[in-house]
Amino acid sequence: MKKLKSLKDAIQIINDGDMVSFGGNVLHRAPMAAVREIARQNKKNLRLVKTAGAQDIDLLCAMGCVESVDAGFVSYESKYGLANHYRKGVQSGTIKGNEHACYTVICALRGASMNVPFMPVKGLNAGDLLVENDYFVVVEDPFSGEPVTLVKSLVPDVAIIHVQECDEKGNAIIYGPKFEDTLLSRAAKKVIITAEQIVPETKTKLNAERVDIPGFLVDSVVHVPKGAAPSSCYKKYDIDDKSISSFIGMKTKEEMLAYLKSYEVKDYIGERMGRR
Repeated sequence: MKKLKSLKDAIQIINDGDMVSFGGNVLHRAPMAAVREIARQNKKNLRLVKTAGAQDIDLLCAMGCVESVDAGFVSYESKYGLANHYRKGVQSGTIKGNEHACYTVICALRGASMNVPFMPVKGLNAGDLLVENDYFVVVEDPFSGEPVTLVKSLVPDVAIIHVQECDEKGNAIIYGPKFEDTLLSRAAKKVIITAEQIVPETKTKLNAERVDIPGFLVDSVVHVPKGAAPSSCYKKYDIDDKSISSFIGMKTKEEMLAYLKSYEVKDYIGERMGRR
């Protein structure tokens, strides 16, 4: 099956109610073109998973796409402040916030990658996280008799990861910080890669040791130059301060729709360039 697809076609594999996880970290290499397409397609009741999220989660909360969020951190960098659409959704009860530490999200994804139902978490033996999040339970270690905390594995139906380079078979190379992206690609049932550049398969073969996500794990590849904007992408571009600041100041859904429209041509530019 051909893996190179349009952004619209790739996002159509996401169903209402799916558990969806995004690569990147806060405002760095988040798959924002894909996030905007999810909003355009008006997906509903999504269960989002991320160690540290920002505009990706906040935008989908603003557009009414989200049922729950499992994350260790949801906010912008200190310059921009809180993720207020996420915050308001949790406060009003329209969104369930399953609060984690970043490490417990990582452990939950490790459990998924190992095909086990839970993972032990070292060090989390007390505190409100154990009370407020149903995904934690404290049991007796059968070997030592000491208490040990378990976190339920989180198995994303779809993971979306933005990378600098990928070939048409899905072999993806990440430059700079990889965050939890390689783990995420192993934990999810399906993986969508959005890429700054589609490179010949000969290049990935010659640099096989650089491949972070092998093609056999990938369901769809989409060519989206500046697909992380307005977040940054290492060696490509920095955070778009004007766009982030503009979004944070928006109050109405009409403003959000106009914001999505302003990015539409840019999000589809890879298709118009012949995906090269």
